[in-house]
Amino acid sequence: MDNHDKDVLTGILFPALFVCVLWALLIFDSYFEMGFVRYGLFPRRLSGLPGILLSPLIHGNYSHLLSNTIPLLILGWIMFYMYKSIAFSIFFWIYIMTGLWVWLGGRQAYHIGASGLVYGFVCFLFFSGIFRSDKRLLALSLLVTFIYGGLIWGVFPISRATSWESHFLGSVAGIITAFHFRNEGPQRIKYDWEEEPDDEDPIMEEVDENKKAPNI
Repeated sequence: MDNHDKDVLTGILFPALFVCVLWALLIFDSYFEMGFVRYGLFPRRLSGLPGILLSPLIHGNYSHLLSNTIPLLILGWIMFYMYKSIAFSIFFWIYIMTGLWVWLGGRQAYHIGASGLVYGFVCFLFFSGIFRSDKRLLALSLLVTFIYGGLIWGVFPISRATSWESHFLGSVAGIITAFHFRNEGPQRIKYDWEEEPDDEDPIMEEVDENKKAPNI
């Protein structure tokens, strides 16, 4: 197995493990009727603070989790493959910022689900390509937009059954994270003709000095 194959497998490992944890928790909750929803994020209540960490792990039903599973796997794999050196930092920033902001400004209701992460990942991948001016990452940004462009409607308060706050604030977290890490991770390849010479040609310098020298 070459390094490329290893990077591909490593890139999918964490997203796959994360999604497996989500499914295990939902199956456990459904089978034993634990009512994990009460551990979700409830804005501006001290009892809701643990939800900053727990709410993305909790889903109301199987269709809710299924709608997040494929995006988490695809976007997570892209992020951990393309940005492997900073992927965990990106994940942490989006995770915490989204939860904290929803706790500060969300509606008085239980907010659950990993859709805020999905929106954060989409916006990170899109704007990271723009901020870095990298053709490879810009192409990736366009691909992400083509696949998940329809998610834009989720940031508007269209349905009270949807935590549009998580979607909107997750998107903002993704943009801020993309800007913060714009100089870390993969960078635009600079070609030889783009490099500026550090020193002037020594022969030309000598000619210039001779021109300046006084005649004796």
